[in-house]
This record gives sequence, C-alpha cells and structure tokens, in this order.
Amino acid sequence: MPAAIPAKLIEDTARELMARAAIDIPADYRQGVTLARERERNKLARFVLTEMERNWDIATADRRPMCADTGLPRYYVRAGNEAVIEGGFVALERALRRATADATAQIPLRPNRVHPITRVDHNNNVGIHAPEVTFAFEPHADWIDVTTVHKGGLFGSDYRMLFPADGIGGLKRFFIDTLIEHGKRGLACQPAIVGIGIGGSKDTCVRLGKEAACLRTVGSLNPDPQTAALEAELSALGNYIGIGAMGFAGTSMVVATHIEVAYSHTGGMPVGIHQFCLSSRRATARIHADGRVEFRADPGWFTDYYRREGIE
Repeated sequence: MPAAIPAKLIEDTARELMARAAIDIPADYRQGVTLARERERNKLARFVLTEMERNWDIATADRRPMCADTGLPRYYVRAGNEAVIEGGFVALERALRRATADATAQIPLRPNRVHPITRVDHNNNVGIHAPEVTFAFEPHADWIDVTTVHKGGLFGSDYRMLFPADGIGGLKRFFIDTLIEHGKRGLACQPAIVGIGIGGSKDTCVRLGKEAACLRTVGSLNPDPQTAALEAELSALGNYIGIGAMGFAGTSMVVATHIEVAYSHTGGMPVGIHQFCLSSRRATARIHADGRVEFRADPGWFTDYYRREGIE
C-alpha cells in the first residue's frame, strides 16, 4: 500500500494553487490572446487586448490578482484509485476549505460568497457548498491532482434543450445567439474560451460545458475528428459576429471553443454553453504518494478514462 498523502500537504498545495490561479494567467490562454491581437484589425479592440497583456505583466510582477473580481474559487480533484489520503476524503475537503479561507485573507481574494437569501458573508469564500469540489478518478495511480479554478459566478452561461431534428444547425444558432446576447449586454468578458457540453441530462451538459471551458488548454482538440472540426468551425463563427474584446467591434470574441459530449436520451440533445472570461484563472498540481508536488499548466482532466464509452 502506498504511503498516505498528508492532509497538511494538500492544504499547503491548494493555498499555493489559489495564489497562482489568481495572479498568473495560464500560458496557453495568453498565447491565444496574443494570436487574437495579431489578427485583430479594429484599433480599439487591439488596444484593449494589448492592455490586457500589460495588466497581466503587472499582476505577475506585483504578485497581485489580475482582476479585482476574483470570482468563485472552486476545485477539481482527480484521485488515483490507489491513492491513500491521511484522514480520507473528508480530511481532503477540509484541507481545501481551510486553504480557501487562508488564501482569501492572504492573497487577498475578494470574499464573494454570501448566503443567497440572508446575504450573510463569512468573508472567507467558505459556506454551504462553497467552495465546490468536483471529483473524478483514475485507475492504476497513487497520486491526486488538484486544480483550482476562479470562475465568476454571475454570467456567461446558458442552456437549451435541443432535439435531434435541430441537428448541428440548431447547435450553431444557439451558439451564435448566446454569444451575441452576452456580448451586447456585457454578460461575458471577451475574449473567452467557450466550453460546450452536449448530451447527458440538463445538469450533465451544463457541467461538461464549464469543464470544457475551464479545464482544457487553448490549442487542445477533442479526440473525435468530427467534434474537433466543429470546435474550429464554431470559433470561426464566433469571431465573425463582429464583437471583439470587451464588447468593442472586432474579431476577437473567441480564443477557443471546446466541446465535450455525453450520451443522452434518444429524444433530446441538451446543450450547455459556458464562457471562461479574459481572467482565465486556473492552476494544477499533482501530489504524489512520496510527497512530491508537481505544478503544471494543463489540468489533464479529460483523460481517456474520463471519456470512456464502454464498461471498463
């Protein structure tokens, strides 16, 4: 049996991940924005993209959050099937909650979490179902991956129940309608990574849309060629709308489109869309059974096992 991973190591790692996510823009997203700026022909939108990159440089140099609104911190945990955690998964969740509270005070993060009815705020981003922790598992491994994502919790998402007869054309219409509506009303901060979850039930497709936006790197492709081709086509459509960075006219609305699918009821095609805004904040670490911690940019969330179709 592998050695138990200390809960204190998980807490310390999660606290560091909180700082990295809040302050340092992921390199893959930054490269995507740089490419968008090089393609942008509207002077004002191009200026906005240039200032975004300057803001990220200042945030990294000063070790301050890149955006005043640090969103809603949450975690994605991929646990190896052979991983042993000191105190079990209850201790892991407690470690993540402690790390969130500490990071809110130390980085600092804006304490955005309030009770939805009473508006009570503990000033530490911890409360009922806060922060959210989503689990997945991986066979033949004794490590755990911890990814933190700071995602704004107000706008940028939508859902629609499409039907088989709507087909890909209906999906494209929903995609364009959503981007135009959110762009015109300022409900998403472009340029965005757009995640689309197709299939499953309503909660499944919405969850997959958020994971596709937040947990895949810019430049990655869905392993299914037909789906990958649709990702590229939707990105081109999104940038053809005429809305650019932060709602100004331009061609820099979409940095990338990521699609994930789930088998669904034969009578429907539910679709969830999620936009990960210009502050695409995420950070990942793998904690090994021997105590080593490896920080990396790619969450590695969508493994072959996670996307498996068969029983095994």
